[in-house]
Amino acid sequence: MDSSSIMIWSVLFGGIGIGYFIYGKKQKAVVPFLVGLTLCIYPYFMTSVTMLLIVGVILIAIPYFIKL
Repeated sequence: MDSSSIMIWSVLFGGIGIGYFIYGKKQKAVVPFLVGLTLCIYPYFMTSVTMLLIVGVILIAIPYFIKL
């Protein structure tokens, strides 16, 4: 159950990351671009579903609070 949950959450966060990445690239916005790149890469290094969710939610929220 744990590995399938990690896989599903990884795909979800990766999809959101692609959206942020494309938006940041088109708008030339640094924060969404870097967050999108990070969202696509970080699930490869997470072994716990809880940590995957916590880090993912924090990363998704960063562009709303940091405007550069």
